[in-house]
Amino acid sequence: MATTVTSTKSATKDARVGGGPKPPGPNGKGPRGNGWHGDGKRRGFSPAAYRITMWVVLAAVVMMFAALSGTYIFLSLGDQWRPISAPRMFFLSTVVILISSVTFEVARQRLKLENVTGYKRWLVVTLMLGLGFLTTQWLAWKELRSQGVYLASNPHSSFFYLFTGVHGVHIIGGILALLFLVFRFRTHGQLNATRTNASTEVVSRYWHVMDGLWIWLFLLLSVWG
Repeated sequence: MATTVTSTKSATKDARVGGGPKPPGPNGKGPRGNGWHGDGKRRGFSPAAYRITMWVVLAAVVMMFAALSGTYIFLSLGDQWRPISAPRMFFLSTVVILISSVTFEVARQRLKLENVTGYKRWLVVTLMLGLGFLTTQWLAWKELRSQGVYLASNPHSSFFYLFTGVHGVHIIGGILALLFLVFRFRTHGQLNATRTNASTEVVSRYWHVMDGLWIWLFLLLSVWG
């Protein structure tokens, strides 16, 4: 009897410090937190959670740019609005970011074919194009300054810097996500493949939306006002 009591106490102690199985919660259910459901089963990976989170983030970003675009159009009707020629580097920026969307899709296709080397290679190409896009934006700012167009020159010039600056920050976020994809992929086990597919899908959506937003900004800044 003493041995039985000692073993029971030892098992209870191990469970409390994490060395044994998790003790059941109230009413015989599993404990909350640490990846456990109420029925004592560990939570599985949910790609849907990744997708929903990304859609929420993208909706917020699109709404922000929509509000800024509305303000831009409204202010363009005022007397202080001055015409500005869009920098020529904007055309190169557009070409670069369009190509980056293509290379990202090529990377996704390589992943579906379980071609890990090709997947990483095309992700790196997309990453380089993203950095190239930021470089062309910086050169566009230099072109504006050479024309005597500065941030505080007038409302029109302010929006040139605001739009490209805010969009550039979001591109940097996409570049960081690309770096995450490049360096996290170690083995191609089933669980790892599931996570990588889900991560690649949501990052690609983010990247393509940033691409679409730039096309909109390019047309807005080049044609309107």
